Amino acid sequence: MKTALITGASGGIGFAVVKKFIENGYFVVAQYNKGAAEIERLSSELKERGLADYLFPFRCDFTDSDSVKELISYLEINFKRLDVLVNNAGMDYYALSVDTPEEVFDKIFAVNVKSAFTLSNFAVKGMRIKGFGRIINVSSVWGVKGACMESVYSASKFALGGFTKSLAQEVASDGITVNCVCPGVTDTKMNDRFSEEEKSDIVADIPVGRICKAEEIADVIFFLTGKEADYITGQNIVVDGGFTL
Repeated sequence: MKTALITGASGGIGFAVVKKFIENGYFVVAQYNKGAAEIERLSSELKERGLADYLFPFRCDFTDSDSVKELISYLEINFKRLDVLVNNAGMDYYALSVDTPEEVFDKIFAVNVKSAFTLSNFAVKGMRIKGFGRIINVSSVWGVKGACMESVYSASKFALGGFTKSLAQEVASDGITVNCVCPGVTDTKMNDRFSEEEKSDIVADIPVGRICKAEEIADVIFFLTGKEADYITGQNIVVDGGFTL
């Protein structure tokens, strides 16, 4: 049985990714921080379908180094290795750069970048032994073009894309691929701050004429773990309905 670690599992995309992997026979370690209610809802949904035994929730705060160590220790004790790592955890902050406190900058980079760095380094060790592994980092279109009022978030997502390209070169000979999925505007709680009018304006700028579904991002992520994607590595794959064209 294959094992995947999916971070940010309580968010909209993470929720969909966890379900996708479990539905396809994976044991899933689902990292979350503040989304206990969402994880409980996910567990209940899977229980109704007879799939609850495939879910292993673990609370970890990526801004706390001791909490991160506890997650890694849990993985080392309970799982021989990871076949797939999906670095999906993300933190946003909507403000001008000059109005963004330094402590917010540090938190965003801890969650969005450092967690991916730390967990990828851990995962690679076991993946090398097997000669197979898949690491998928979840970035954003704002990590491709940058977003006004989200400068630090955008910077963290650009960093994640750069890390993807560098790590992909380092581990390719070990049978490990590393890719980055960059979702466009997706129907998740992160975008609830927008009014219906603002969402309509956003949709007007999307050639396919609608906001992305979290399940569509999950489908792309899962595709990158399969044999059909063996020759794809080091890529920033934009899934945005043409928004950045």
